[in-house]
Amino acid sequence: MSEQSKEERVHHVFEKVYSKYDSMNSIISFKRHKAWRKDVMKQMNVQIGSNALDVCCGTGDWTLSIAEQTGKSGDVIGLDFSNNMLSVAEQKRQQEGIKQVRFIQGNAMELPFEEGTFDYVTIGFGLRNVQDYMTVIKEMYRVLKPGGKVVCLETSQPTLPIYRQFYYFYFEHIMPLIGKLFAKSYKEYAWLNESAKNFPDKKRLKQMFLEAGFSNVQVKSYTGGVAAMHMGVKGKRHV
Repeated sequence: MSEQSKEERVHHVFEKVYSKYDSMNSIISFKRHKAWRKDVMKQMNVQIGSNALDVCCGTGDWTLSIAEQTGKSGDVIGLDFSNNMLSVAEQKRQQEGIKQVRFIQGNAMELPFEEGTFDYVTIGFGLRNVQDYMTVIKEMYRVLKPGGKVVCLETSQPTLPIYRQFYYFYFEHIMPLIGKLFAKSYKEYAWLNESAKNFPDKKRLKQMFLEAGFSNVQVKSYTGGVAAMHMGVKGKRHV
């Protein structure tokens, strides 16, 4: 698959499934994704008044959670390439009355921000969908302030053999059927299986974070390894 065709295909997927995305996430992860994110937020320890960027923010749940922790003095941006997904995110923002959040359409591979802009940069279940993982990791590093944190929460590869077999069977055969039943989107959820299957395992992803320049890279697995957090720090400049 060419890089451009992957970008076009992913864009089509999320422009189509946006209205069912939140409920499908709960079904696919057995309602665990919110617990995973809650634990990741504890690890992040977001400070009041911080600047944060949520890349591939989708329908905005993580963006809004971060904004609750930064408080009204914070500045939080959610970026995604799907306008349909962003429309759901904006509805949530208005319903919750959170004013310190902006949602913008943009490309994760070319973040429209200056170097050293943010205290925190997050990406949740979005890295597996980009054309080039390393380009996005380097872009997140670039826009991060020295001493800031990048946090990735993503599907991963279970290591226990029986659990691993069940995981792949579920993603390949069961999840697309669930997608067809609940979201009328068999092909779109078959794509999610493909993107998860081809994604680097947690050891390789940690190495990519280190290669991009991050230090103190922490890795934490969830639910038998079906998801993992990677958190890295951008080294402070030496005077």
